[in-house]
Amino acid sequence: MDTETREDIKQETDFLSGNEMASLAASQIDFHVMGYYPITPSTEIAENLDEMKAEGEHDILLIPGEGEHGAAAICYGASTTGARVFNATSAQGLLYAMEQLPVQSGTRFPMLLDVVARSVSGPLDIRCDHSDIMMALNCGWIILMAKDPQAAYDMNIIGVKIGELEDVRLPVIVCYDGFFTSHQKRRVQYFSDKMVVQNYVGFHPPKYTSIDVKNPITIGPYMNDPDLINNKKQQSIAMEMAYNRLAEVFDSYYQISGRRYGILDTYMMEDADIALVILNSAFETSKEAVDRLRAEGFKVGVMMPNVIRPFPVKEIRECMKNIRALCVADRQESFGGWGGNMSIEIKAALKDDPDNKTLIISRVYGLGGKEFYVEDAMDMLKEASDVAKKGKVEIPFEYVGATPGDLSYTPGQKQSPMTKEETSPGIISLNRDAQTGKFDIKGVSGRPLNEMPKRISQGHSACSGCGIFPGLDTFFKGIQGHVVVLFQTGCGMVVTTGYPYTSHNVTYIHNLFQSGAPTLGGVVDAFKERQRRGEIPRSEDITFVMVTGDGGMDIGMGHAIGAALRNHNMIILEYDNQGYMNTGAQLSFSTPMGHATSTSHVGPYQSGHKLHHKDTPQIMAACNINYVFTGIATQYRDLIKKAAKAQYFAKNEGLVYGKLLIACPLEWKSEEKIGLEIIQAAVDSCFFPLYEIEHGITNITYNPEEKGKKTPVTEWLKLMGKTRHLLKPEYKDVAESVQKEVDRRWERLKAMHEHPLL
Repeated sequence: MDTETREDIKQETDFLSGNEMASLAASQIDFHVMGYYPITPSTEIAENLDEMKAEGEHDILLIPGEGEHGAAAICYGASTTGARVFNATSAQGLLYAMEQLPVQSGTRFPMLLDVVARSVSGPLDIRCDHSDIMMALNCGWIILMAKDPQAAYDMNIIGVKIGELEDVRLPVIVCYDGFFTSHQKRRVQYFSDKMVVQNYVGFHPPKYTSIDVKNPITIGPYMNDPDLINNKKQQSIAMEMAYNRLAEVFDSYYQISGRRYGILDTYMMEDADIALVILNSAFETSKEAVDRLRAEGFKVGVMMPNVIRPFPVKEIRECMKNIRALCVADRQESFGGWGGNMSIEIKAALKDDPDNKTLIISRVYGLGGKEFYVEDAMDMLKEASDVAKKGKVEIPFEYVGATPGDLSYTPGQKQSPMTKEETSPGIISLNRDAQTGKFDIKGVSGRPLNEMPKRISQGHSACSGCGIFPGLDTFFKGIQGHVVVLFQTGCGMVVTTGYPYTSHNVTYIHNLFQSGAPTLGGVVDAFKERQRRGEIPRSEDITFVMVTGDGGMDIGMGHAIGAALRNHNMIILEYDNQGYMNTGAQLSFSTPMGHATSTSHVGPYQSGHKLHHKDTPQIMAACNINYVFTGIATQYRDLIKKAAKAQYFAKNEGLVYGKLLIACPLEWKSEEKIGLEIIQAAVDSCFFPLYEIEHGITNITYNPEEKGKKTPVTEWLKLMGKTRHLLKPEYKDVAESVQKEVDRRWERLKAMHEHPLL
């Protein structure tokens, strides 16, 4: 990128990260709508925009999705109205949204999507590589690459311009590296006046929209042969038009910014005979390698495409016409394709050029955020130089800085597996009356139960005062015998399984944020099927527990309902910390009204979350499952009894759902030592009532009114920094609305308790 200073258009100089620059670009573009769902490392963009909106700095409507699939659908729907639309995601988020991406491009509604590149699971790794963005190559979107925070800002503006051209009208992805670019600050420039940006991109609504009632249209019809292939031909022509217009758009942006982008970014390629192709942040590192090798007499250079869709075949052929040997370095592998996607596509581009004799090697580097050093780039260039000297490629494909390890090694157990006798000490006895169905549970005493072995051991990396593990430990005291647990993505998963260590003393499974319930359902039913076939003894007895939280019952709600309707023999246990705490305390649909989160800021124009939280136990009860309960660690006898009943129902009748309210001092902005006090205050205010629903009949198990302990909800709110603003006079209406809703739900619950048919 070449840079010149424009004296007539004022720009500010600052020190900002890629996510900050992407947020700033979005605010200056002034999108109508941003549909979003939190995922590291792209989440900061929505957080930044929400904070800016609370201060009145932009007017974008921010709509949280229940998952990335929903967020993508929100964006698609909004774009059909002629609105200008924005989204940001990473890794599994992009994959979950991907079903929607070809619909967006196939119906030709432009929008902008920032992909903050991150490694795709599994195993889970939140750091950077390009395994996510390469999955999007065939979705029909224009894809621009941004190597640093400055480019993240510029490409967002350029992306809107190119995507909305009348002869293009395609959605655009801007991809920059997670953490290396998203979180690292660099010296940047941005326009002082947002009208410079808005005048540059203009506003080009489509001729036809979904809200023009005078001209009704059909969007996304069913197509048969030959219409579908004709549609795709039109889409291909649109991508070709985007390619033809790119140079013009880059030049027009240079005219206002003084920053010139090319379809390719090159360094010292003019006289080079050895070259490296590499994407995004590693390009800057590789330039230093070129300088060092040039000082040693090597004629080397480095190239990065700024655009990978449409793929710049012509420019790459021209760039490589004098290159004897080339190393293409990919931060992902197309498994079984013997290289990453850039290697495969560049090989194809040069192979079709009869005049090109470049020898090419493919190297995979930096997966999962593995550091890429100047020395690594030097080694790649030297390896390409050796290929040129030999005149042949001996190792066409290889990983850099990786080892498969000793495949014959079998890790030993660090501790002996828990025995059934250890986990079934006979302290708790549960009997059920055959005629009345009533349970008689005895032995729920704190001191003897403390001798129960822990399913989750100490030594995890949870924050000080985290309420997850007191809650889970109390619950598991009521579960006897062998247990298999599945954790959805969340704090509870991340802090207990940092490879190669684990805090779990039982078999543990992880699957994606939304997929836990059907995954464990598959485990349960396959276990029973293998027992039926005689492959596993029928005497083998396991209780299966899925642990979810951190918003997992938003993105996983549909899957949980599906599991409930299939009635798997398992327990779904949700720890509710009222937000997406593992990604930085964004609001979830369990966030109560008025609570401040990183995507529901408090400021002159906002007062925290605008809506009341969803009542998940009632949703699950509506699925007609056998047992639903709520609990807290401070009411340990109540919770342990419910755990024992949950185990009975899961083994004998089917799916059980339980919800624990737990404290999160870090994100609730509360004192670590009063976490249990806060939880008890939530119960005493009737915000979080303790009850159970057994075969549709509701039973309140702790009634603060009867005990003379009921308090106003403000007694709970005052204990947390995230809600203390609600005690101020200017937020009186919000606090009163919260109290009114708490009272309504409590009165309804009491009516259900008193009337079994409700």
